Amino acid sequence: MFSNIPFDRVNWFTSGFLVLTFLAALIGTPLYIIYFGFDPFFLALFAGFFIATGMSITLGYHRLFAHKAFKAKKPVKILTLLFGAAAFEDSALDWASDHRQHHKHVDDEHDDPYAISKGFFWAHMGWIFFKLYPRELTNVNDLKRDPIVMWQHRHHRIIGVLVGLVLPTLIGLAYSGWVGALGGFIFGGLTRLVCVQHCTFLINSLCHTIGNRPYDSTTSARDSWLMAIFTFGEGYHNYHHSFQHDYRNGVKPWQWDPTKWAIWTLKKLGLASDLREVAEEKIILAELRETQKQAEVQLKKSWSITCPNREEAMQKLAELSEKLSEGYTELEQAVSDRMELSREKLSYWRGEVTKTVDQISHLQLLQRQPAQA
Repeated sequence: MFSNIPFDRVNWFTSGFLVLTFLAALIGTPLYIIYFGFDPFFLALFAGFFIATGMSITLGYHRLFAHKAFKAKKPVKILTLLFGAAAFEDSALDWASDHRQHHKHVDDEHDDPYAISKGFFWAHMGWIFFKLYPRELTNVNDLKRDPIVMWQHRHHRIIGVLVGLVLPTLIGLAYSGWVGALGGFIFGGLTRLVCVQHCTFLINSLCHTIGNRPYDSTTSARDSWLMAIFTFGEGYHNYHHSFQHDYRNGVKPWQWDPTKWAIWTLKKLGLASDLREVAEEKIILAELRETQKQAEVQLKKSWSITCPNREEAMQKLAELSEKLSEGYTELEQAVSDRMELSREKLSYWRGEVTKTVDQISHLQLLQRQPAQA
């Protein structure tokens, strides 16, 4: 039954920590509420530490250190490294190395550390159960030159314990004695830790399984507005894999991306600079290319057209597809020549993309309807 499991490679300490903290949170949280009642203070403590540690992963570990999407002053680095360690997702150096490897070899089951091609559970957390050390860390030489990052790399476990477990316990103790200390440890420590970790893990698993691919269908990464809610904007994963160095994941103004807003705010406060953005022409170019590709796939599908509505829908989609092909040529030339297109022109082509996506959806709906004799 277990003959295929390489027990010699299992990291028993990490595996035990993940399993025990999950079980402790799952059992301890309801038991505390049963015996001591529900206190909104501990909900606030959970929320505060969830935001602090979760944002330290998304803003710090991910967009600042792994992708260099912006530059930050020392106070921002220190805070994100302290609270990032409290998420118990390894040091920023190790995290960034794994993540850069993932982007370079996405979906490759041999070189992508958490490749979805090896299964949902493997991408979610299974890969962490096995020995990851010693890492070569040859792809983070830039981070090795940062003394603050290296300090955290050497001490991240003790920092994680102090900031992620001891600090909420002490806050609870100050609030209401030993009962508060226990509540702080459970809600601000254990339960928060488990929730933050699995929200991060879901980006590697769920966001490579469910969602839309408006920018690039050659990768398994998908956009999920639902996951963006729980991960401070990280759910727009297809965009991120298409333009990994953009400080924004939710690039559209209406998309939920608190990390993007926080970075922008830090810039206004003088704590961040050099925010990297992909030109809108390139973004729309990717949308045009992918939407036109999807339209061509839909048009080539062989199914009986016996309904006049279907014929009309196919014709309209063919016209839109041809128009997108023309638009792609125009935008590609503009990007190549480094020409800035007017807002009106960009808005027009984005509107054509929306029309085509709607038409594809309409045609797919008609396709599911029973053919009329």
